[in-house]
Amino acid sequence: MKQFSYDTYLSTFTYRYGSDEMRKIFSQYQEKLYWRRVWTALARAQYKTGLITNAEFEDIKKHSAKVDIDASQKIEEVTRHDVMAEVKFFASQCKRGGGKIHLGATSTDITDNADVLKFKDAVKIIREKLLKCLNNLQKLIKENKNTANIAFTHIQPAIVSTYGYRFANYAQDLITDLKFLDFLAGNIKGKGLKGAVGNAASYVYLFDGNQKKAEKLEEEFLKYLGLEAYEVTTQTYPRKQDYLIINALASIAQSLHRIALDIRILQSPVIGEVSEPFGENQVGSTAMPFKKNPVTCERICSLAEYIKAMPVVFWNNGADTILERTLDDSANRRIIFAESFLAADEILNLMNKVLSGLKLDKEKIKENLDKYGPAAMLEPLMMKLAKSGLSRQVLHEEIRKINLKIGQYANAENLKREILKTFKNKITQKELDEVMNYKNYTGLAEAKCSKIISQISAG
Repeated sequence: MKQFSYDTYLSTFTYRYGSDEMRKIFSQYQEKLYWRRVWTALARAQYKTGLITNAEFEDIKKHSAKVDIDASQKIEEVTRHDVMAEVKFFASQCKRGGGKIHLGATSTDITDNADVLKFKDAVKIIREKLLKCLNNLQKLIKENKNTANIAFTHIQPAIVSTYGYRFANYAQDLITDLKFLDFLAGNIKGKGLKGAVGNAASYVYLFDGNQKKAEKLEEEFLKYLGLEAYEVTTQTYPRKQDYLIINALASIAQSLHRIALDIRILQSPVIGEVSEPFGENQVGSTAMPFKKNPVTCERICSLAEYIKAMPVVFWNNGADTILERTLDDSANRRIIFAESFLAADEILNLMNKVLSGLKLDKEKIKENLDKYGPAAMLEPLMMKLAKSGLSRQVLHEEIRKINLKIGQYANAENLKREILKTFKNKITQKELDEVMNYKNYTGLAEAKCSKIISQISAG
C-alpha cells in the first residue's frame, strides 16, 4: 500500500479531525472490503439460484478479505476504472470462481450497495456519540434545573430562567436530530441487483427470461447483506437518499454549532458565566499570555459551517441525474461523504469534551442576575397591577417611563422605591418584594427540564 509522507498534500481529516474508527470506515482498504462483501453476496445468491457452483462460490468467499491496494492500483493505472481493476485482481486470486465474479452486474450494483453498508456503519458511530452528548446534557439539566439565571433575547438581558432549561432547549434539538437519524438508519436502502439502467435486464437474461428467478436472486443477495433495496432505480439508487443522509449530518452540525456559539458568548468575560475546559498547559494566544480563548467551541462552529455547505451539492446530484445516469455525482461523493462524516464525528467528540468538562461560575451567574434581574421583574409587576384592574397598556407606558428615569438596569432598591412612589396605594412593599423574587418567575422551567430528562432516558 502506498505510504504518504508530510512532504505532500494530506487532508486534515487524515490525521487531525475525526476518530480512527470513522477514518477506518472511509479508508481505501475498507472500501475494497465492502466491495468484496457485496461480490461475495452476489456469488452466494447466484449459487443459491443455480447460476454458479458451490465450489466457485466458496473460492470467491475464501479470498474475499485478501485485499491488496497496491496490486489493484497497478491494474487501475491501465484500466482507469477502479471497480474493474478490483474485479480483475479479485478474479486473479480465485482460480475456480474468479471467472464468475461480477456476473451480470454493473459497477453501481457493487458500489452503491457497498456505500449503504458503509453509511450504516458510520451512522452507528454518529448515533453513539450523539447519545453521549444527550447524556452529558441530561446531567447538566439535572444539576441546574433550579439554577436561576438572566436569560437573553437579542443578546440583551431579558427575564429570569434557569440554566437547566437552557440546556434542555439544546437537548430538545439533539433529540430531534436523533429521531431523524434513526428514521434514516431504518430506511436507508441499497440499489439491490438492478443492472446498467435499473431494470435488471442482465439478471433476467441470465435466467433465460425467468423474472421470478431474477427476483429471487436479489432477495437472496439482500438477505445476506442485511439490506433492503429500492424497487425502482436508474443505474444508481436514487441520489435523493444521499441528500437526506447529508442533511441529517448538517442538522446535527446546526445543533452543535448553536450550543458552541452560545458557550463562546457566555464565556466572554463580559458575561463570564460558563467556560469550556482549558488545560493547565494550554496556550490561548501567541501574543497575549492571559488569553483563554474558547478554541474548542470555535472549532466546532468552524467544522459545522463546513458540513452545512454540503447539502446543496447533493441537492444538485439528485437534480442532475439526467435520464438513467451521469457522473456528475461521482467525484464529489468520494470527497463529501467521507469528510462530512469525519467532520460530524469530530464535532461530536469535541462537544462531548466540552459538555463533560463545562464549568458554570455560580457567583458570576448570581452577579448578572442581581444586576439585570430587577428590570426583568417589571414584566410580572405589570401583570400583577393589570390583574387588579389597571390598564395593561397604561401600565406598560408608566413602567417604561420609570425605567427611563432611573436607568435601564437600576438596582433593586432604587427600582422598588420608584415603583412604590408611582403606584402608591396600588401595591404594598410586601407584595412588591414577592413580585421581585426571582424564584417566583421561572415558570415551567423545572417541570420542562424533568420532561426532557425523561425523553433522554427513554431514547
